[in-house]
Amino acid sequence: MTDVLRRGRAALAFSFFAQGVAFALLVTRIPAIQDRYGVSDALLPAFLAAVPVLAGLGSVCTEQLVKRVPPSRVLRWSQPVVLLALLGVGAGEHMVVLGVSLAAFGLAVGALDASMNMLGVSLQRAYGRSIMLGFHAVYSLGGIAGASLAWVGAHWELPLLVSYLPVVVVLLPAALVGSRWYVDAGPVEEKRENAVEAGAGGSVAFAMLLPLCLVMCFAYIGDSTVSNWSAKYLQDVLGSSEQLATVPYNVYMVTTLIGRSLGDFGVRRFGAAAVVRAGALVAAVGFAVVAGAPGAWVGMLGFTLLGLGLCVLVPQTFAAAGRLFPGASDAAVARLNIFNYVGFLIGSPLVGALGDLWSYRGAMLVPMVLVLVTLVYARSFETESDRYGGKHERPRTADVGRGSNGL
Repeated sequence: MTDVLRRGRAALAFSFFAQGVAFALLVTRIPAIQDRYGVSDALLPAFLAAVPVLAGLGSVCTEQLVKRVPPSRVLRWSQPVVLLALLGVGAGEHMVVLGVSLAAFGLAVGALDASMNMLGVSLQRAYGRSIMLGFHAVYSLGGIAGASLAWVGAHWELPLLVSYLPVVVVLLPAALVGSRWYVDAGPVEEKRENAVEAGAGGSVAFAMLLPLCLVMCFAYIGDSTVSNWSAKYLQDVLGSSEQLATVPYNVYMVTTLIGRSLGDFGVRRFGAAAVVRAGALVAAVGFAVVAGAPGAWVGMLGFTLLGLGLCVLVPQTFAAAGRLFPGASDAAVARLNIFNYVGFLIGSPLVGALGDLWSYRGAMLVPMVLVLVTLVYARSFETESDRYGGKHERPRTADVGRGSNGL
C-alpha cells in the first residue's frame, strides 16, 4: 500500500505540474492570441470570461460524474483534452476554432481541477499528514515554467503553434502514462452510499460548506487582483518603468511556490487553522503595503507578502472540505471548486471598477478586507486534533481503495 500511495502521489503531482504549465501558456499569451485571431478589445473580455464560466460548469458536471466513475478516470481523460484544446488555440486561424478550443479548454479545466483536488484530498487522508500544499506548490512550479516558455515564445516572436506543440508532445504522453498510478479513495458504490448518509446534497451540508466557499472566493479575488492589476498598478500608480512593472507577478509566483513548499511543514507543526490565520494576516498586510506604498520597490514588497500569504488558503480550503465531509469529499471538493472561478470572475472587474470610480490605492483595500474575513471562518479549518491535542493528521489508509490500474 505504501508503494501504491507513493506512486499515486508522484503521478498526481505531475498532473498538477502539467496543468500549471498549460494554464500559464494560455493566459500569458493572450495578446498573441488576440492578434492571431483578430479579436477586438471589446470582444476579448467575453472570450476570457467564458473560460471560467465553462470551467464552473465542468466542475458541476464532475460532481455528478464521479458518482458513476472514479475521479482518476475523469482526470485521466480531461487532462489530454486541456492540452489538445491549448494546441487547438495555437493551430487555428478562424474565430470559430478559437471559440471551440476555449470552450473545450474551459469545460475540461473544470473537470481537471475538481478531479485533481479530489484525489489530492483522498491521498492526504491516506497519508495521515498534510501533503496538499505540496501538490499546489508543484502547480506553481508549472506556472513558472509555462510563463517562462511563454516569455521565450514572445521574445523570439514564435508562432503560437511552435510554442505550444513541443509542450503538448512532451506532457500529453507523460500524463497518460502517469495516470496508470492514480489512486482513488474507494469504490464508487461505497462513496455514493457515504454521500447519501452525509447529506451531501442537502441544505444543511451546504450551510456547513459555505464558509469554505467564501474563503475560496476571497482568496481568488486576491489572486486575480495580483495577476491582472499588479503591472498596471506599479506603472501607473507607483511610477515604475515598464520593465519593472513586469516583475511583481513573477515575484508573486516565486513566493507562492516557496510558501506552498514550506506550508505542509507548518500545518504538521502548528495545525491547519493556525497556518490559514497566518496566511490571511500576511496577505492583508501585503495589500496594506501595496495600497500605501510610496514607490515601486515598497509596492513590490507588498506583492511579495501577498504571494506568501495567499498561497496557503486555497490548498487548505480543499483539505478542510475533505475533513468536513469524509464520506462525501468528492462532492464537497467539486462544489468548492466552483468558487475558484467565481472569485476569478469577480476580482479583476471589481478592482478595475473601484479604481476608476475611486482610486486604485483604495481599491486594493477591498481584497484586503475580504481576506481578513477569512479569520472569522478559521475554525472551519480545525481538525479534531487541533481542538483536543495530539497529532494534526492521523492515517486513514483504510479509506483508500485500489489504484486506477488495479493495484
